[in-house]
Amino acid sequence: MEDSIIPASVPVDYSERGIFRSGLKMSHLQLILAIEDHGQISAAATALGMSQPAASRLLGEIEAILKAPLCARIARGVELTEFGRALARRARTIFLELRETAREITELKTGSGGSVSLGSVTGPALNLAVPAVRQVSTAYPGIEINIQIENSNVLVRELLSARHDFVIGRIPDDQDPRLFNLIEIGEEEVCLIVRNGHPLLEKGVVTTADLPGYDWVFQPQGTLLRRAVEDSFMSSETPLPATIISTSSIILTVSIVRHTNAVAPVARDVAELIAGQGGEAGEIRVLPTDFKITIRPYSLITARGRALPPSARLLYDLILKQSTA
Repeated sequence: MEDSIIPASVPVDYSERGIFRSGLKMSHLQLILAIEDHGQISAAATALGMSQPAASRLLGEIEAILKAPLCARIARGVELTEFGRALARRARTIFLELRETAREITELKTGSGGSVSLGSVTGPALNLAVPAVRQVSTAYPGIEINIQIENSNVLVRELLSARHDFVIGRIPDDQDPRLFNLIEIGEEEVCLIVRNGHPLLEKGVVTTADLPGYDWVFQPQGTLLRRAVEDSFMSSETPLPATIISTSSIILTVSIVRHTNAVAPVARDVAELIAGQGGEAGEIRVLPTDFKITIRPYSLITARGRALPPSARLLYDLILKQSTA
């Protein structure tokens, strides 16, 4: 911890041979990553299946080895110092390389087509990722593809944590853009959805002034889509909705809209897919408006300095090709 007494006068051999000769272990690296992920030593200990005293002792060992404070106490737990963040960043790279080594060896031993982990916001997942996945799966039937559909804030954090090979989305304002490589590949049109028979459908074309009296289903606070909608209200000097339900689940969003008079902003590709379905899902309608909700273009995003494995590169190139077709 930051208030530990760490003698700075003792020289430290920071070469790779010196660090590991001094006792740095994989368990130390796992702990620093768990602390970064959970923000509490107790939660990090639980995630690693050890007691809190054992985790605290392990943290003390790392600080003694590196002769630097790695954590600082804050009101709700701990946060990494600049030394801790540097160690965590390198630790993630180490574990990523080990994971890729295991993946490559498994592929060589089994002759399988490999695996890919992709994250995407909803719109391009439908019009770019799904067709590309279909092509890859047909050409390489042994490949395993994992897809997470989420907002960009979550996806970019997952990318930095090496849980995805690449993502389709946008870099949030609170992330350092220098950590990423990105290629802009398309725009996502946003619209508002309501249930069939909603009172607003009787107005023909809806203005922002018609909307505050209804409940809204938004993505979580701070997400780019939610901020885009809020900006539309503010630019027209319209009060923000008083009652808001926050969720990143499109299934829950549709369910709430279908059973209430709530309004929800979604990607137009998603809205048209839902509205075109039969049964209960088809009870959703796109609300005509006299204003546009603009959100910046989405991109193919990779972590800088991290090479894509062959299976991920295959899917990445197909999505890029489809975006320019």
